[in-house]
Amino acid sequence: MNFGQADALNEAIRAIGIRHRALSVAALAPFGIHPGHKLILLELETAGLSTQAQLAAASGYEPPTITLSVRQLEEAGLVMRRPSSTDRRATVVELSEQGRALLPKLKAVWRRVAEQTVAGLKSTPVDELTEVLADLASSLSAVDVPATDLPRYVPRKR
Repeated sequence: MNFGQADALNEAIRAIGIRHRALSVAALAPFGIHPGHKLILLELETAGLSTQAQLAAASGYEPPTITLSVRQLEEAGLVMRRPSSTDRRATVVELSEQGRALLPKLKAVWRRVAEQTVAGLKSTPVDELTEVLADLASSLSAVDVPATDLPRYVPRKR
């Protein structure tokens, strides 16, 4: 790969990240949450009762980030947390009724973000794009970077 190709690729990925993040933040703002919160809420829906350590492992976020995010979600009434009954060091988290009620709306907004993201595609089918992007994310996960520098890509179950 020459420098021109490398620069074009890196800039395209950077622009996609910036624009998608902005679109996501704007779409989730009416619910008082941000993309990291969305990830936690969907993980709790899938996994059920989870420790903050399990949420950190599933999301790729550092434990202090999970602690802050869970606290924010609790203040918003979307999750409940309590000490673990089996491990004094652990805190368990679960969706509240309000959090469960938000999930269908959250999923609808997240679908709309995806639809807006690909609305201008002319020649690449969405399934093909998704496969290429998942492949790229997995490839980046294989790059030798200290774990504290990058979250690990974990494909979500559909």
